[in-house]
Amino acid sequence: MELLKNVVKKSIFIILPAIVVSAFFADPQKMPLGMLTGWVFGLFNLKQLTKNVKRLAGAERAAGKLVFLSMIRLVALFSAIFLLVYYDLIDVLGLLFGFTVVFIFILIEGARAGTGRKQDTACRAGD
Repeated sequence: MELLKNVVKKSIFIILPAIVVSAFFADPQKMPLGMLTGWVFGLFNLKQLTKNVKRLAGAERAAGKLVFLSMIRLVALFSAIFLLVYYDLIDVLGLLFGFTVVFIFILIEGARAGTGRKQDTACRAGD
């Protein structure tokens, strides 16, 4: 959950100013709403993924259950996105931007956590 907290804290400083700026330069309703929706869907996806992985860690046949839960989550997200785009409630580029902000911060925080673990292991090996 630490990864999720860091992604939320850092991405909010990008997404909120982007929403405000997009309200002035693009469609004042669809683009900001698309950005916010993409950001929320990205965070929801990350939260559900981390919850599923933690719940199934060490469980028997965890891979199959994880794939099943991931497919349900992705179908639900796809359905929600499809309906929002079909009824022209949000801007697709704004949605993509919101998802991308979350994705970039997941990569950054994951790399930071990965390099931190490698350094801790190297320090312990040298002791």
